[in-house]
Amino acid sequence: MPSTTAILSAYTTLAALAMLVRTVLNEVQNMINQLIPKALQEKILSKLGGLILMGSLSPNVTLVVDEYKGLSINEIFEASEIYLRTKITPSIERLKVSKVPREKNLSVTINKGEKIIDVFEGIQLIWEVICIEDQKTSFDYEGYFSNEKVERKSIELSFNRKHKEIVLNSYLPYVLERSKAIKAENKAVKLFSLGSFSGDYEGGPWGSVNLDHPSTFETLAMDSTLKEELIDDLDRFVRRREFYRRVGKAWKRGYLLYGPPGTGKSSLIAAMANYLKFHIYDLELTCLTSNSELKRLMVSTANRSIIVIEDIDCSVELENRGVGGYNQSDNQLTLSGLLNFIDGLWSSCGDERIVVFTTNHKERLDPALLRPGRMDMHIHMSYCTPCGFKTLALNYLGICNHILFSEIGMLLSDVEITPAEIAEELMKSEEADIALARLVEFLQKKKKAKDGESKFEGGNEVDEEGTKSEETNEGGEKKANRKKRKAERRKCFLQQKTRR
Repeated sequence: MPSTTAILSAYTTLAALAMLVRTVLNEVQNMINQLIPKALQEKILSKLGGLILMGSLSPNVTLVVDEYKGLSINEIFEASEIYLRTKITPSIERLKVSKVPREKNLSVTINKGEKIIDVFEGIQLIWEVICIEDQKTSFDYEGYFSNEKVERKSIELSFNRKHKEIVLNSYLPYVLERSKAIKAENKAVKLFSLGSFSGDYEGGPWGSVNLDHPSTFETLAMDSTLKEELIDDLDRFVRRREFYRRVGKAWKRGYLLYGPPGTGKSSLIAAMANYLKFHIYDLELTCLTSNSELKRLMVSTANRSIIVIEDIDCSVELENRGVGGYNQSDNQLTLSGLLNFIDGLWSSCGDERIVVFTTNHKERLDPALLRPGRMDMHIHMSYCTPCGFKTLALNYLGICNHILFSEIGMLLSDVEITPAEIAEELMKSEEADIALARLVEFLQKKKKAKDGESKFEGGNEVDEEGTKSEETNEGGEKKANRKKRKAERRKCFLQQKTRR
């Protein structure tokens, strides 16, 4: 072991050396501070630190694309799913195949855990679908809770970190545009309703089926002038995106379809959806319990869609805005909540949307619902006209003219009959002569019944007047008889009193 003197000598030498190094570093620091600005010093140090960190980390970076952003579906996720269907190669081992009833083609997508390699401008990118099952606890009205499995889907995109700017600024916008083109080519109009119709949770709270309704504006039995006005209004609406933004209005349009049952209100909605290639969301207010629930559902609907509320006058008891004053809350479904969705702040949570209300009794609706901005165009679906009948004859019998058309037109001007009733008569025979002859007979019966009711009502008025006069005469006679009998009894009473 070294002696104590040697240890003390070594310690003294090291201490002197440390003081010398500290002095030199202080001098160097002072020189750097004098020669190099502080901002430049920080930049140099950050670069050096980044290089050191890069050497210790993986050269790749991964972007995670979740299915939902809050309550709304993530557009990048939806676009990525559509885009990846075009990138499926024979090397992929597991695929997910589905087919919806009435849909011609199979839908083939990659299964969870599978990877797809794509190349963009010489950059290799790796896509992977991730699915995670979580437990969701829900409570019922009686206070009991239950656990439900909820599947959370996401897509991961991995690439070399040096290409991050190209991926964010060029590749992902390319994926968005490519998916839009694919959707436009293969778009099938869907009908959405509350609840899931399959095991997948692709539409949030909405379940969907393909809308295979054949109704078009060409086959629709309605007034030709009104039909042209509606088509022009729809065309003007879809091309005025910048106009709505410039004037400060939400890009939406409201329509009220009113008229008796069987006049084609539902067929008109289907024709609008087929014409615009818009999905339909069938909203049943009777399934909702609060304004908050209504807001959540509206936010989860997609752009370029038609939101339909049928039979608005009798679908739910909406509490009027004047009832309850300021005590109204989101715990109940109110008229104010519905109006806020149609024309308030929540109406701007989506673009290119059409809201359609239907009713058989327009006069029962609250005036607040009818004003422009909420129901912009009121369309009266009336009884069948001669013009509408010709459309039905072409649809069902394949004829444009017939000797009975003039007689049928005259009868239609005197009889109120719906297109549905006429269609039912035309379906009873494939022979045009037989079908039209039966229709004439049906219309004549309707006309006779109408004339008979008019006469009966007129006769009732006469009979009622005669009955009233007879009742009056009978009442007068009875009153006179009572007075006569009373006078006779009084006379008899006086005579008996005189005798006594």
